[in-house]
Amino acid sequence: MFSKKSILFISLILLAWGSVFAQKADALILYRNGNYPEAIKICEQEITDNPQNIDSYCVLCWSLVRNRQYAEAEQRSTEARKVNPNDVRLIEIQAESKFYLGKNSAAMELFQLYLANVPANGSRIGNAYYYMGEIYIRQAKYQHADISFTAAVHTEPTVDYWWTRCGYAREMAGSLESALAAYSKAIELNPNQADAARGKERVSARLR
Repeated sequence: MFSKKSILFISLILLAWGSVFAQKADALILYRNGNYPEAIKICEQEITDNPQNIDSYCVLCWSLVRNRQYAEAEQRSTEARKVNPNDVRLIEIQAESKFYLGKNSAAMELFQLYLANVPANGSRIGNAYYYMGEIYIRQAKYQHADISFTAAVHTEPTVDYWWTRCGYAREMAGSLESALAAYSKAIELNPNQADAARGKERVSARLR
């Protein structure tokens, strides 16, 4: 039989753990709901309480990137990877932060590292291929961009903007028929996709 003091002690521990788990869930829910400043605040407190908390670092960095605090995201993801250098979530979000800061070569290396290590069901595989495509466009490597965007839309075929960018890469690479197909798919998914409509008009005119 437990004494009353023992029961009270156990109850307090359970309440404390429940509070921690609720806080973690709250940060993730806030991130998913687009409330990035609040998610950042909660994660910062969690990391202060436990500097080894990789889950909190991940949600923090995701929120920082979505809140366009790219330099902070780069710094915090770098800190987090000192704790766990192989966490694929951190590798990918560090790559995103560097992409938005214009650090193309470093971002590309990290996206490639992510793809080499992420499980086949990784949730951000399509994103990684998309960002790689954008980097290749920045570098005027349009055939490489086509390959990356094609992989992105193969992974997530319902993202109309990715189809639009795939069409643009193909158009710039001179693959007009496949560019037309990509632009048409983007418009099929989203009839209001203006960039795709303009691209389709350009390519159609060149094919006449």
